[in-house]
Amino acid sequence: VQLQASGGGLVQAGGSLRLSCAASGRTFSPYNMGWFRQAPGKEREFVAYYGRSGISGYSADSVKGRFTISRDNGKNTMYLQMNHLKPADTAVYFCAANKYYTGTYSNRYDYSYWGQGTQVTVSS
Repeated sequence: VQLQASGGGLVQAGGSLRLSCAASGRTFSPYNMGWFRQAPGKEREFVAYYGRSGISGYSADSVKGRFTISRDNGKNTMYLQMNHLKPADTAVYFCAANKYYTGTYSNRYDYSYWGQGTQVTVSS
């Protein structure tokens, strides 16, 4: 499956952005989907997941309550609604797909397919 992330940009602190991840090449619904982000000089970190079974979850503390993940299998698209953005949210955001559940959704090494990333910059 090919993934295309979009929707990033420059926003002031407190603002909102909606990221999209469009999938093509294969049926979208069998895949567990995730969002990750990578700030300059830092490791790629887990942000949120939306499993093929319909369950979803978020990384502890940093984004919970501000970000909302969703998916539309009919449109082969996953979304990340980001509200109350902070400068610490500045990063390249990647979407990823994984067909096999390994016991966790947060391990980036479990994801086989990745989008190219979209830059999110939050100014103070």
